[in-house]
Parts: sequence; structure tokens; C-alpha cells
Amino acid sequence: MSAQVLEQFHPLVRRWFESRFTAPTDAQVQAWPVIARGEHVLVSAPTGSGKTLTAFLFAIDSLVAGRSTCGGLRVLYLSPLKALNSDVRLNLLAPLAELRALFEQEKVPFPPIRVMTRSGDTPDDERRAMLRHPPEILITTPESLNLMLTGKQSRQLFGGLTTVILDEIHALAGSKRGTYMMSAVERLTLSAPNFQRIALSATVRPAATVAAWMAGFELHGPDARYRPRPVQIVHAADQRSIALTVRTPDIEIGKGPDAADLWWEALASDVKKIIEKNRSTLVFANSRRSVEKIARLLNAGESEPIAYSHHGSLSREIRLDVEERMKQGRLRAVVATGSLELGIDIGSVEEVILVGTPPSVAQSLQRIGRADHRVGGTSKSSLFVLHGLDGAQAASMEAMVRRGDV
Repeated sequence: MSAQVLEQFHPLVRRWFESRFTAPTDAQVQAWPVIARGEHVLVSAPTGSGKTLTAFLFAIDSLVAGRSTCGGLRVLYLSPLKALNSDVRLNLLAPLAELRALFEQEKVPFPPIRVMTRSGDTPDDERRAMLRHPPEILITTPESLNLMLTGKQSRQLFGGLTTVILDEIHALAGSKRGTYMMSAVERLTLSAPNFQRIALSATVRPAATVAAWMAGFELHGPDARYRPRPVQIVHAADQRSIALTVRTPDIEIGKGPDAADLWWEALASDVKKIIEKNRSTLVFANSRRSVEKIARLLNAGESEPIAYSHHGSLSREIRLDVEERMKQGRLRAVVATGSLELGIDIGSVEEVILVGTPPSVAQSLQRIGRADHRVGGTSKSSLFVLHGLDGAQAASMEAMVRRGDV
């Protein structure tokens, strides 16, 4: 089946894939035939199962094989986070460079495929250049897309659009930002009525409801009635093993005025012991205040910091520096809010520590799945309970995580 799926790609694209990967994942085996037929699709697969490549590779192959022409915007990628957008661009540039080198080696023409990002951080000169020479692939956020659709000149970018990729869709479904995003996607149909929608999610329930939401409605028939767009749902069989331990700090605390401080110090001591056993550890907390407090306690008494903070209130430069240093294996630990739970490439993380039960099962799975982020990996995680009620929530969460009961 894997060989048959790869046959629909350009021979050199197929050769590149086979040189990089042992075989397609189940998500790719199921999704690529659907995408090749031009159908709208929701791909639900565990973290680390190659969902982003699933969406992008066929679009790139269409440009290479001439099914889509270069020289204008063809692929639009939308995600909830600016940081994820920058990461996706970097992770696209490397395969494109490798493909270009392979095509040149075989003396086969390779079309110019440019990748750009558009967000609030994009300088004005880059935005103007984007209007003059649109990239073939544009990576942006729902907010930036809506702003682009308000301008006549920028709206013209989308006339040749063939594919819209909606990544981490579970993070937006059911929220106001999700409504904002899908209203923008529907506005795109005024410029390009027939583009394909590809939604990606590691954790989404109920899938049919989310699929109908991302597909929307289309005019049909001579009486111009609206009907739901047909959409296929791909449930990947790729399974990840989860090793989750629920624990509390190893200390008995009284009720004195210093009890809370002693408890947090004990928690930091236990977390530090785990960090010291690993090459890289990712610690999640449920608030920015907790993130800063945990990082401060972990670094107390150290000659050099062993843990760095990562959350939305930090400057873009600091966040990017922390991400890059983590990816290069130069940081022992990062303490983050949900800012690092949505697929940002931060290299190999051996273990995830949750300080406090995450607000939802989906977020728990996303965070735990950052450990051993690869196909067939085992996600090792510890959940530290903060108080009595949190202990009850943790017990319930652990059972639902093991069942995948989102």
C-alpha cells in the first residue's frame, strides 16, 4: 500500500521521500489518495505522525509536476501561533532545498517555489515585496489573513489559490478565534471558489462536527441553495505509547507561614532531579506566573541557568532564541505555558513535566506528546499535583489520557 501511495508523486519527489523516511505513516497512506482526488479532508493523527508533511508534500508535488503553475500564491497555511508559522517555514525550506538539489543533479527543471510568512512581526518592506512578487506558499495566522482581506491589492493575491491548510485546528474549533478564521476562509472563496481545504489535528472530538465546521457550506443547484461541502475524515492508526506518572513533591509540609514557599521549593527540587537525568526536558505550567516562578526556583543556587522561560509575554527575540537553543540541544530544560504545545520543532525532548493538571484532555495529550516526538515513540511524562482538587482532576485526567478520551 505504501508503494502504491508513493506512485502518485513525481519520481524524483518519491525518491527524495524514500531517502528520508523508511515508509509513509498511516496518516499519509490514508490522506494522500484523498488529497490527490482534490477532496476536502480532516486528518486526525497523533503528534509526531507527519501531518504537516502530509499536507504540504502533495501541494509541492503539484507545483513540481506542473499540475499547479508557479508565479503566484497557490498554498495558504494557517495556524494559531506566529511561532509555529516561523518554524513551519524553516522546516519547509530544508526539503525544498534538498528537492532542488536532487532535480538539478538529474538535470530536471525545478520551479521557483518561495515560502514567506505574514504576521504582526513582518516588516513593512517584506509586506510590500509580497504584494509585488507573491510567494507560492504563504504561512500566516487568522488575524493576519483577515487584515489582508480588507485591502483590495492584497485580496488579489488569492486569485490562484489551490490549497488552504488549517493546522492544529482543535486549538481553534469552538472558539471566537476559530469563527474569525473560518469567516476569513469563506471570504477567500470570493477570489478562489474551488480551493481544497486540508485540516490537521492531533486531538479532535467529535471529528464529524469539526469536519463539517471546517468545510462550511457552498451554493448548489439552479435555485442557489446552500449545502454542506463534502469532507473526508482520516483517522490515522499510528499510536503513541504514553508513560504518565502522577506524583506530588516528596515532603511533608506543616501549616506555618512558610509552608507554601517550602512546598514550591520541594516541587522544584523534585523537578530538578528529573531534569538532571535527561538531556532535555520540557516543563509545562498553566500560567505565566507559575512558569516564571518555577524557572526561578530551578535556577536558584546554580552558577548558570538550567531552565529558561517561554510564554507569550516574552519578546519575539527571546522566544526564538530559546526555541533555537533548545532545538540545538544547548538547553537542559524549558518551562513554558501552552506556547510550546502546538507542534513547534524544539528538537528531541526526552521527558515532559506537567506542573498542575492541564485544562483539557486535548491539551494534556498535546503537551505529553512533545516527549519523544517521532513516529512510534513513547512519550514519558510526570504530572505534579498542586493541591487536593488538582489531585482529583489529575486522577481523572490520567484515565482519560490513557483512553484517548478527548
